[in-house]
Amino acid sequence: MKFDLFRQKTMASVIGAVFLLGTSGQAIARQQDQPSQQQKQQRKAEKKQERKAQQQQPQQQQQQQQQSQQQGQQQQAARRQQSQQQQERQAAKRQQQQQEAQQQSQTAEQQQRLEQQQALKQNRQQQQAQQQRSAQQRIEQDRRQQQEQQQRLPQQRVDQQRRQQQEQQAGLSQQRQRQEQLIQQQRLSQYRQQQQRGERLESQRRQILERERRMAQLRYQQRYLERVREDQQRLQSWRYSYAPPAYRYYRGGRYYQVNQYAADMLRQAVRNGYEEGFRAGQSDREDRWRSDYRNSFAYEDSRYGYSGYSVSLSDYQYYFREGFRRGYEDGYNGRYRYGSYSNGGFSILSGVLQTILNLQNL
Repeated sequence: MKFDLFRQKTMASVIGAVFLLGTSGQAIARQQDQPSQQQKQQRKAEKKQERKAQQQQPQQQQQQQQQSQQQGQQQQAARRQQSQQQQERQAAKRQQQQQEAQQQSQTAEQQQRLEQQQALKQNRQQQQAQQQRSAQQRIEQDRRQQQEQQQRLPQQRVDQQRRQQQEQQAGLSQQRQRQEQLIQQQRLSQYRQQQQRGERLESQRRQILERERRMAQLRYQQRYLERVREDQQRLQSWRYSYAPPAYRYYRGGRYYQVNQYAADMLRQAVRNGYEEGFRAGQSDREDRWRSDYRNSFAYEDSRYGYSGYSVSLSDYQYYFREGFRRGYEDGYNGRYRYGSYSNGGFSILSGVLQTILNLQNL
């Protein structure tokens, strides 16, 4: 019995020791398990952060892609804008080149027209020279025929006919000279009347220009008047010279016949008018005045250069004003449409002069 009791006590103590050991092992195990749980939680947190970072990485990539797309679109828009600007510059350059080409073509056309006019003028001159040669040949043939006929006639009859012809020619020549002298007197009287009228007009124009403070036009008017007075001195020593008509011109619905002196005077009228008109136009432009050639004293007077009575003053003034109008337009606009400049003077183009006068040989 004692043995059983001892064995039971022993077993009880062993069981108690085992129980104590188990509880203490569990406590130690729990103490050992606590760090591992913290590590697991850390790992879970790290994995969570990694998953979160992995989830955020596509978004960041997508944002970067969007940003890169936006930058690419902006760059494309900038390139398109640059390309459009370059196209606009190229279009403007092409337009400028076209305008320059048009101007060059217009200049070439004008030059071609002038050359054609000069060629036509030369052709007309050649035709006129040929006609003159033909006329002279016919005259010489007629003269030879007359000589042959005269040789066949008795000498007395020939002498009689010759005297009659000389008397007729002398009578016609004297009659024509008397008519021309009467015409010269009438033209002289007309010029003196125009001279008085011009002096009154010049005084009025001078007052108007001084009131309007158009100093450039006033200087030009004084210079023009001085040149007219020089012409008056030349007219006092002018002498009449008879010459047969050689040209004709058309004005006011009828034809007029003039000799070589008168033809030269009409040409000079157009040339003088162009030069004076150019200077008057320059003066108005310098004064910043409106374009008005009719309001110029030189245009109304139109006597400058009238150095003889081969043509009437009214005809000279008409062609002076035709040249003046064209010269004023060139001078006011600062161009050379109807004339040119050389050696300090302005001269009208020969083609324009021929168009204005249209002198024809008789």
